[in-house]
Amino acid sequence: MSVLENFGDWREFLSSRVSQGIASGMNEESMQNVAYEIGDYLADKVDPKNEQERLLKDLWESGNEQERRTMAGLMMKYVQNKR
Repeated sequence: MSVLENFGDWREFLSSRVSQGIASGMNEESMQNVAYEIGDYLADKVDPKNEQERLLKDLWESGNEQERRTMAGLMMKYVQNKR
């Protein structure tokens, strides 16, 4: 089963990657840039597997670049607060 099929698994996966970035010394701006690139890739190439992912994709596609960057930063904060 893919981490994309269950939103809780996706949240844990993303949380783990954010923790790894922090541990490896990445600064917040670099991590947000990576999160933005991942979000852009997922919105363009991956079909949502559940309602939460569909909402995130719809929100992503509704926003401009700055709003998408804000969304990527918020997703990082979201997973950090859920640890």
